[in-house]
Amino acid sequence: MMKQYNEIKRQHPDAVLLFRVGDFYETFSDDAITASEILGITLTRRANGAAQFVELAGFPHHALDTYLPKLVRAGKRVAICDQLEDPKLAKTIVKRGITELVTPGVSINDNVLVHKENNFLAALYSTDGKLFGISFLDISTGEFLTTEGNRDETDKLLSSFSPKEILIERGSKRKFGENFGQDYLFYELDDWIFTDDASRERLLAHFKTKNLKGFGVQHLTLGIVASGAILHYLDITQHTQISHITSLRQIDDSRYVKLDKFTVRSLELITPMNEGGKSLLNILDKTISPMGSRMLRRWMVFPLKDVRSIDERLDVVENFFRETELKRLLEEKLSLIGDLERIISKAAVGRISPREVVQLKVALMAIEPIREAFLSSDNAVIRGMGEKLDPCSAIRDRIEREIVPDPPVQLNKGGVIRKGVDEQLDELRNIAFSGKDYLLQLQQQKIDETGIPSLKIAFNNVFGYYIEVRNTHKDKVPDTWIRKQTLVNAERYITEELKAYEEKILGAEEKIAIVEATLYNALVESLLEYIPAIQGNAAVIARADCLLSFAKVAGENRYIRPEINDSDAIDIKGGRHPVIEKQLPPDEPYVANDVYLDRDTQQIIIITGPNMAGKSALLRQTALITLMAQIGCFVPAESAKIGLVDKIFTRVGASDNISLGESTFMVEMNEAAYIINNITERSLVLFDELGRGTSTYDGISIAWSIVEYIHEHPRAKAKTLFATHYHELNEMEKSFKRIKNYNVAVKEVDNKVIFLRKLVPGGSEHSFGIHVAKMAGMPQSITKRSEAILQQMEAANRRQGINKPIKDIVENREGYQLSFFQLDDPVLSQVRDEILNLDVNNLTPLEALNKLNEIKKIVKGKQ
Repeated sequence: MMKQYNEIKRQHPDAVLLFRVGDFYETFSDDAITASEILGITLTRRANGAAQFVELAGFPHHALDTYLPKLVRAGKRVAICDQLEDPKLAKTIVKRGITELVTPGVSINDNVLVHKENNFLAALYSTDGKLFGISFLDISTGEFLTTEGNRDETDKLLSSFSPKEILIERGSKRKFGENFGQDYLFYELDDWIFTDDASRERLLAHFKTKNLKGFGVQHLTLGIVASGAILHYLDITQHTQISHITSLRQIDDSRYVKLDKFTVRSLELITPMNEGGKSLLNILDKTISPMGSRMLRRWMVFPLKDVRSIDERLDVVENFFRETELKRLLEEKLSLIGDLERIISKAAVGRISPREVVQLKVALMAIEPIREAFLSSDNAVIRGMGEKLDPCSAIRDRIEREIVPDPPVQLNKGGVIRKGVDEQLDELRNIAFSGKDYLLQLQQQKIDETGIPSLKIAFNNVFGYYIEVRNTHKDKVPDTWIRKQTLVNAERYITEELKAYEEKILGAEEKIAIVEATLYNALVESLLEYIPAIQGNAAVIARADCLLSFAKVAGENRYIRPEINDSDAIDIKGGRHPVIEKQLPPDEPYVANDVYLDRDTQQIIIITGPNMAGKSALLRQTALITLMAQIGCFVPAESAKIGLVDKIFTRVGASDNISLGESTFMVEMNEAAYIINNITERSLVLFDELGRGTSTYDGISIAWSIVEYIHEHPRAKAKTLFATHYHELNEMEKSFKRIKNYNVAVKEVDNKVIFLRKLVPGGSEHSFGIHVAKMAGMPQSITKRSEAILQQMEAANRRQGINKPIKDIVENREGYQLSFFQLDDPVLSQVRDEILNLDVNNLTPLEALNKLNEIKKIVKGKQ
């Protein structure tokens, strides 16, 4: 058996091999060590030939659905090796073979998949490291997408689609890791797979077409190579039944707002940055079906930039919002539809259970009233959605006729096909079940004949049906009965009559299983021709689900319909942050704010104000309201007029990227450089505390220069919100006509700060950092000392002419910093305090030397 194991393991050396042995899946050697660590199962050692031991770890075969997901989620490829014949019939060792290779990117197992997320497999290909072909496939839904783009565009797609596995050329892992990070699971394939000829040939063979022009991807040479590599990988992993992959679509980036991965992360669109936080998706996702939830995730990272398309979505949301009857019907029927997309994909790969076939019927029945309601709507878009729905009544009615209403999960449990579907099946069932009735009658007959009241007729797998008689009555047993087994208290017998009925019954049960399987497989086969129609239904239902979710959220949270236009202005009245307002205590209202930006009068707003006043929230809410409007959702505001934006950039918060040796400031500058190099006239840019990762005057200089560059750009006058602690930047309003100063208001009462969280015109002069330190529970000695040092610094600043124009200060910052330390130096104050606190009369010579050494270190630290 170990020889057989080693031969199979050599086929997939990089996969964990689950080797079926009787009722267990076993793992050996290194696989056993890996499995025991991930699954928490016992690791044992067993002798394997002379002077050898092999590690062993296993679990019962019926627990596969429990353990398989854990291995896959740990990033492991899993080869499932099953017994290919009945061990009872095997003359030598049982034949075994790989029946499925499950990888993180290729799975149709419900326990591995997350219902609200796609499970994408990606492939990447590049010849020069500048232009990349990329393809995505979700085998569980049949979605197959491709495109080409530069490094940044490809990085954004990887971030948006979050593939579970990425296929690359052998030897290129380091190169792709440097470009896109080490967080992805890369898998290397042979070079010949990544060739134009091999890829085109595989794609044409699958789609059964002469060329790829019909899919609109003929010109995407690199994208075609990546797409072909994915289909080759499906061959390698033995996923050959893929008729549900019916098309290859281009990802047309030109239709969507560009959001880089920093923006998606910092706006917390999909996942919150902090544990326990909430993302925008958490607020907007009130979808009922898994398909709708997956589509909404996609909409979030691909906002539209076409007024007509956005208005179509908004029209439907408004319609659902008004027509409560249609909304109620849709809510009721969507809950019956389930995951139509993945169910039909299971039919394509031959893995659909009888219960899922019935669920498919229920879904198709629920689509009928939705279709009728949509077709009778006054809204043209909703009517169009109704026209695309196909109830597939022929296959729906066939399922109703042939499958029982509540079938078992597994076909081999029996009782799947309805009575009256097949004459032979009905006849066999009659024999099997009436035969069992006969055995009960026979038992009573034998009791009457022999006078043995405790006589029983039963069955076991060793010798079939038998008559059991307790020892107290064995003298009454007829001579014609044949004794088969002796027990402690009883004897077991068989008779010719009993064996004849046994053969008839058991033969019927075996034939029933065969006939049921034949009829069921024929039904599943007939489902295949309905795959495109049912996938089309799934897309329409998912869209309706998303728009219904928007209507529900709008009703619950007092959202209004935004006005989308082609102007260059963003005009938000009474805007609120959609996530923060849901997390406030019930008695604390969210303070709404107005924001106006355009290219002619108020292109750049510089926002100052203390920590915790709400500058960052204001920036984010402006971006989120704009984004929500462009995905077709109502927005949290009193009114909102949104001139289409084509890109949203954020530079909000940064942290050291230690793994790449990048400091906070380096990360800041990388992100800022990317923004500056990619802005357009329709971009929306958010900068939060830019430059705080370096010294004050370096930071001021860089921030000033960036704002000036955006203002003076000859073409791309991007609308910009710039939140900063650098009050010196307020001077820019005097020199640049489209820069306006605002601050988030606070109120000081009895030396305490009250945050009003209201955006008002004009700059702010204080940051109130020490007040925030007090609120955080900083020791009183530290905050008092901070206030003293602050007063010394402000006095020094006044004496040095800190009120001079900012440009003069920046140009002379070195001389300024030098003179700063010559006046009431805080370090010298610390030395003075150390000396004043010394008890010289009671100081030993050794303590004096130690104290002198400490003072020396303080002075050295200053230098």
